[in-house]
Amino acid sequence: MLDDRAKLLLKSLVERYIADGQPVGSRTLSKANGLDLSPATIRNVMSDLEDLGLVASPHTSAGRVPTSKGYRLFVDTMLTVDQTENGSTFAMPPGELPTDQPLKVLNSAANMLSSLSQFVGVVSVPKRTSVFRHIEFLSLSDKRVLIILVSPDGDVQNRVIHTPVPYTQSELLEAANFLNANYAGLSMVEVRLRLKREVDALRHEIGALMQAAVAGDDDADNNGDVFIAGERNLLSVSEFSADLNNLRRLYDLFEQKAQLMRLLDVSDRADGVRIFIGGESERLPFDDVSIVSATYEVDGQVLGTLGVIGPQRMQYDRMIQVVDVTAKMLSHALSLNKP
Repeated sequence: MLDDRAKLLLKSLVERYIADGQPVGSRTLSKANGLDLSPATIRNVMSDLEDLGLVASPHTSAGRVPTSKGYRLFVDTMLTVDQTENGSTFAMPPGELPTDQPLKVLNSAANMLSSLSQFVGVVSVPKRTSVFRHIEFLSLSDKRVLIILVSPDGDVQNRVIHTPVPYTQSELLEAANFLNANYAGLSMVEVRLRLKREVDALRHEIGALMQAAVAGDDDADNNGDVFIAGERNLLSVSEFSADLNNLRRLYDLFEQKAQLMRLLDVSDRADGVRIFIGGESERLPFDDVSIVSATYEVDGQVLGTLGVIGPQRMQYDRMIQVVDVTAKMLSHALSLNKP
């Protein structure tokens, strides 16, 4: 357990490092408000904090910086966030999120998170079973087919599949007509199961096409998707721009959305805003990265997760406000969009 003096010094060091981005020395801390301690005393306490793994000394500096463990202790026990309207540290953009299409609302929320945080904004698509009202196939080239899915609430999803054999447009029309006539209103899981049983009664080639159209893991329809905005913001973050390998790994994470979804999924089982600090667990193995996330809901039912991805050296009080307010705005916009 840390005594009050050590806690105060750690809090001052973390806040100064977040503000300046430079290792914090004992002399700098001795000038901090509320610290009536000599540089020698501060050095002794800093040495103890380093032994505990809460701060570290970069090779090129006599000052110290917080570790992942130090950030975690700061966030869990020392961070205060003013949730009142007057205590907001950022200005909300004018207007509200659009309400005409659910996917458009989610994309706008991701852009809002990115704009307010100046980091990366992410919003997961609600985890619901995919149900289609209408399906179309369009031949793109030799063995590539565009699938156009229209959901019951009017959302349009497009994806491209690669088929083992080429199909004519008339064959594609025949397959689409069959699916629309027999399976509209069913989930993709139900369609896959029924097609497996009925494919022998169909022409083999068309049956294979329809199976490819709804193919996927049994859990695919529950994995959702994710909107990402502001990846380029990370280029201006010194922690990432100075380490291209780390930046490249982050961009790979954004490309592999399934892995990103697993990072966000843990928030689905928690109330309020959660903070994940990189390097402290296998769930977020990226050093120098933190995620501030929260769930959004309609009628008390959690639909998905949104959050901000940025460096460990972020203003956590501000990010908590950004994420919390955006989650409430998204929940409100989606509630207005209910059928």
